Amino acid sequence: MEYHKPVLLHQCIDLLDIKEDGIYVDVTFGGGGHSREILKHLTTGHLYGFDQDPDAKANVPDDSRFTLIPANFRHLKKSLRLHGVKEIDGLLGDFGVSSYQIDQPERGFSTRFDGPLDMRMNPDRNLTAAHVLNQYEEGQLNQILKDYAEIMKPRAISQAIINSRPLQSTKDLNNCLQRFAPPHKQGQFMAKIFQAIRIEVNEERAVIHELLEQATEILKPGGRLVCMSYHSLEDRPVKNFFRYGNLAGEPQKDFYGNLLRPLEPITRKPIVADANEINENPRARSAKLRAAIKLES
Repeated sequence: MEYHKPVLLHQCIDLLDIKEDGIYVDVTFGGGGHSREILKHLTTGHLYGFDQDPDAKANVPDDSRFTLIPANFRHLKKSLRLHGVKEIDGLLGDFGVSSYQIDQPERGFSTRFDGPLDMRMNPDRNLTAAHVLNQYEEGQLNQILKDYAEIMKPRAISQAIINSRPLQSTKDLNNCLQRFAPPHKQGQFMAKIFQAIRIEVNEERAVIHELLEQATEILKPGGRLVCMSYHSLEDRPVKNFFRYGNLAGEPQKDFYGNLLRPLEPITRKPIVADANEINENPRARSAKLRAAIKLES
């Protein structure tokens, strides 16, 4: 099974502006598509890949210039220090769930298959979708649906989940919520619900926030931070952090009115896939690619 066809591959490489002797990090190794392309541009440099999914180990290239770190990228600084790395020349993050994970029914990520309510990117984590759906109180479910599915009036949906307990499979969840789906948009609606539960299970928003702050600290001046997002909850913090140096998107200025931020955006607008790539790889349809450069302190 194909793990994940890399999206906007050549654009990512161009934005990283790779130095042949540099130190680079791919925090979402997955199937290794982006990493293999980065390695083509290195001679004496080194690439570190992060992935918390044990299945990713099968894709590690036989290359002494590559090291896989089997951890969540929220542990970026600590993990790199264990390998003697304090500064890097560039970092690539391709956020979200991989095609491989979605296409495995037993992982519970997809609305298309009947599978267990799991949704863990790291199978060793304790929190599962089943726990969220069967144990969370109504107020907690409301907040998840509002924040992560961007549903403005989630109470009826939360009550339906509670009244349908115990939910034991993705089919149960689909059956429970089908009546709330707008006509002709059932797939879109259910995808948003699954997305919200998945984000809660994996703490995805918090993890991206932590990555942006840590990456900024360990990038060398002139180093590149390249991030690819697939929905607004991923793209918004990236955009805000690149432009303003904070997640809230609030400009902070010095006494002279100069904007205080550690990064300078390279991409004024996000780079998106063209029609040819979308036709070959439908996952690319929603991708937004942004990049920034670390400023001199």
